[in-house]
Amino acid sequence: MDCHDRSFVIAVDLSFAGDDARFEAVDGTGAYAVAEPYAAKCGYSVTVSPLSGRMELRASYFSCHTETKDDKVFGFSFNLLVRGDVAYGLNKTCSPSLEWAPREVSCELNYMEVSMKSEIPRMARRSWDSCACALQVDGWSTLGWQVVFQRDEEQLEPMSISDAREQGYMFALTHQRLVFRTPYGQPDSFMAMVNDIPVEVVHATLFSRQRWLVIMVDVAATCSMHQGAYEDSGHLVFRTPGAPYPGPDVARVRVGFTDGLFENGDVVTENGTVQISIPLDAKGGLRKSFVSDDLYEFYMFHLYLEQMFEDEGAETRLRLHRTLSTPMLLRPLFTQNQSIVEERLFQVYLGDVPQDVRLVLLRLNGREARYTNSCSVADITQPAHGHGYLLNVSFDHPAVTQQYYEMYGTVQYRLDINYTLSVLPENEPYFYFVSVTALAGPCESNLGLTRLGRCHPHYLDSNSALAPPVLDAACSESGISFSADQWGFGFLWSIVVGSDTLTPELAARRGYNMSNASQKLQLDVPVYSQGFHYKDITLESFLGTFEIHVKDRQTGSVQKSASKTCPFVTSELIVCSTDGRMTVAADLSRMTPGGASPLTSNLLDSSCGPAEVDETRALFSFPLNSCGSKVKLRYGNVIYRNEIFYSKNVSDSEDNDERLVVQCKYPLEGLHKLFSMYRFESDDPGIGSMGFFKRLAEGISTTPLSGLVTTTVAVPTPPMAGRSSSAAPIRKHLGSYPAVHYFRVSKQSKPHPNARKG
Repeated sequence: MDCHDRSFVIAVDLSFAGDDARFEAVDGTGAYAVAEPYAAKCGYSVTVSPLSGRMELRASYFSCHTETKDDKVFGFSFNLLVRGDVAYGLNKTCSPSLEWAPREVSCELNYMEVSMKSEIPRMARRSWDSCACALQVDGWSTLGWQVVFQRDEEQLEPMSISDAREQGYMFALTHQRLVFRTPYGQPDSFMAMVNDIPVEVVHATLFSRQRWLVIMVDVAATCSMHQGAYEDSGHLVFRTPGAPYPGPDVARVRVGFTDGLFENGDVVTENGTVQISIPLDAKGGLRKSFVSDDLYEFYMFHLYLEQMFEDEGAETRLRLHRTLSTPMLLRPLFTQNQSIVEERLFQVYLGDVPQDVRLVLLRLNGREARYTNSCSVADITQPAHGHGYLLNVSFDHPAVTQQYYEMYGTVQYRLDINYTLSVLPENEPYFYFVSVTALAGPCESNLGLTRLGRCHPHYLDSNSALAPPVLDAACSESGISFSADQWGFGFLWSIVVGSDTLTPELAARRGYNMSNASQKLQLDVPVYSQGFHYKDITLESFLGTFEIHVKDRQTGSVQKSASKTCPFVTSELIVCSTDGRMTVAADLSRMTPGGASPLTSNLLDSSCGPAEVDETRALFSFPLNSCGSKVKLRYGNVIYRNEIFYSKNVSDSEDNDERLVVQCKYPLEGLHKLFSMYRFESDDPGIGSMGFFKRLAEGISTTPLSGLVTTTVAVPTPPMAGRSSSAAPIRKHLGSYPAVHYFRVSKQSKPHPNARKG
């Protein structure tokens, strides 16, 4: 709450009050809602500014319901009603800091007000009820007083003060001043042009006849209605007459905004006109971004203007409040390609981003960017123009495309960048696209340099063509290692594992150890990693094979291949082959009852025993559709499950039957028929898993493996003499399905329209 020169101001934070907050003016007679048209009639102006986040009430010192003492002390009382009609009492006493001028004019946002030094004789004052009552809306006695309005050159018929009040005009006689107030656009006002500036004029004459004396008081209000004009120079211009009334000359002009005086603008008084030029970055202004296909902005200023001028020795002081705004202005962003070829780095700057706009998503060549060592974004402050974003992306980033021009011996790197920005606080999205390229030769791009700074001759043949690198492979106890000592021109080639291109992200996801630095590529693949193929599995050993291909990045053709098969010692493993066979080597010592041999273990079909055993381990190898296996669909995969356990006749307890669950999971993007088959084929090996659990005598697991209890159905196997089913009870029967002779799992297949999704 602030006491200004001629008004009392309350500012409220919208985050506290809410958008539906409102005011009530309070006096001894009650509370009165401050809303139009009552506010304009009684001297109140309320503005709500979402841009600044506040609501403001400005009350004239001569407003209704204000207690006054000798025109020197003014008491205000308001209620602020916020969410849920919670009321806060606001009270303030103000004393003007300046002496009253003989005539003062206020051009508010919604009304005009004139106050004049009153020299009305005592006998004329008697026709007013009292000074105090004169300020009340319903407490006037206006006998003997009349008012005449003049419109252009026309003089209208006189009316009583009470009739004028009913039409929205307000007259008051205080201790020393006569006050006249009117909302804009009244029937008795008119528009005029003064120096090509539109002004609104209300001209009223008060008169009263007291015996032999006739008293006449001329009151007039003239306010500029100029809305402001935007100029291409980046300024908002407001114009008002230098002297709204005929005769006087302007003595002094002061200009300010809501937050203080106007400092860095241009105020010119010329040819009877005051012109104010406001730069868009002037302190005290407000701006807002918005999206309409493109990014736009507008600026708003709450202007305060004060003019003082002399008229026949009497000073007139005019105060004007106006809200000015620019039209919708295009806010173009810009980008600078600051890429550093020597450091193999794209560096792109996105600038002139407004402060109320934030980057929320970044896509590089269609991929959502993840911020790593090879991709980073920094928010850079621009003091005069908002802020910007500096993007750094390595030439080696997977999203960067590369094209080699053999004729010129150069490489073009390309990066398409899609910025998704958001305008606050509405979170309105704005999309901005830019494409950047960098061109470098083999030496200039630092891709084949020796310590002497010259191109390595290994890369160049007699025709300056580049040959694919030579790959070496070696076995180790833990896996297979591949290396290429000359990988400096890796931008020309890509490594493919199966159908997937090898990237740092893929290597990390699959557990490969990959390094690519100093012109050398090193790839270490652990033996049980995805992509391995296994054969000749026994309890003693097995063979593991891993194969990689080198492709031309531009044509996609395979240039070289490297395949390595190595022997490994068998401990425990589970292999899910592409032809539909599950092979399990498992240590059964944990569940061996009474020293029973692994030779007595079996699968769900008791006729399916181990192919090989030793003291503690057993090796099982069987088709997925055999030996009582069960199958289920879950989250786009088909899962085959079986169990390894000891027959009841060798169990210690029928109530505590521990067994090993083994299963294979295959991605199933194309499913045509369920579920029995004689032939199975998959593009990729399945993913195997195994774990122990205990089954009660009723067949219900007390400690099941996570994710294994779902709707299942037993897989019928080819008829065999003497075979009995030992499948556990199922939770839901999916129905009977005829056998098929061929079943294929393919990445390229499309889901069957009747297939169930996980």
